[in-house]
Amino acid sequence: MPLHRLTSVVVGVPNVDSTAAYYRDFGLGQNEDGWFTTKDGGRQLKLVSTPTRRLIEISLGVDDSEDLDRIGHRLVRSNTRFEHHNEALVTAEPVAGFRVVVRVCDRLNQPTVPPTPYNGPGRIERPNVRAPGVLRGEPIRPRRLGHVVIGSTDEAATRRFFTDGLGFKVSDYIAGHGAFLRCTTDHHNLLVLGAPVNFMHHTSWQVDDVDEVGRGAAHMLEDHPERHVWGLGRHHAGSNFFWYLKDPAGNFAEYFSDMDSIIDDQLWSPETLEGAKGLFNWGPPPPPSFLHPEDLAALMTGAHHTS
Repeated sequence: MPLHRLTSVVVGVPNVDSTAAYYRDFGLGQNEDGWFTTKDGGRQLKLVSTPTRRLIEISLGVDDSEDLDRIGHRLVRSNTRFEHHNEALVTAEPVAGFRVVVRVCDRLNQPTVPPTPYNGPGRIERPNVRAPGVLRGEPIRPRRLGHVVIGSTDEAATRRFFTDGLGFKVSDYIAGHGAFLRCTTDHHNLLVLGAPVNFMHHTSWQVDDVDEVGRGAAHMLEDHPERHVWGLGRHHAGSNFFWYLKDPAGNFAEYFSDMDSIIDDQLWSPETLEGAKGLFNWGPPPPPSFLHPEDLAALMTGAHHTS
């Protein structure tokens, strides 16, 4: 596929200062220009002021201008309007109307992290020492933005925009609810869900291993138990470990590790996942507020978030 990277998101929130403080606590760096950064991915999140929380922009990466031309041809065939600038193509998702910017940029080249040693039956990888996960003391620093989950009042139209128009591929379906889509080798970089209102459900941020998922969540909850949403658990779709937290604007943010990688498209067959498999493999059951965030009614009426 021409696409190779989910580069960044711009998110509108009514309370920029408190939301920014949350993401600094979450482990993201922040530049002088306001962009939040990850360890490997660079500038990946920007917050702007809006009356209610909403997704403003998703940015994607391609290798060169020929890739931009290929995506432009796809958008023409799908009757989607766009603007083509020197090193970027700008269009809009047809249901919620958020911007999608496709830019020529370098591929993400993450450094190889040594595998975490685990002891198991007949396998001693860590003799005579405590587990690294219990010895770590440094703050959590997410490595990159992994995926975004959005609710759409017309899930099929949003999905067609990303697959037919932009070239995303389907990894799995949730029966009657949505589809996991990818533009990299990750199992998913975008999940589109049917919803009564267009909104951003969560962003997801990669950390090294399950210990970092747990350490990150423990740090975030130490003085703020109200941030907890759901975790610790392991998804079936994507197989990743997860823990979800909530920012002051009402957006969810996920720490994840150990995502499925689809290197050869011919070796992967999308499944239609029924029931709990569409959500998780093990862990506590998701709370009702995960499936239907508490502010959905307010978002439908355009009410301001006051916390």
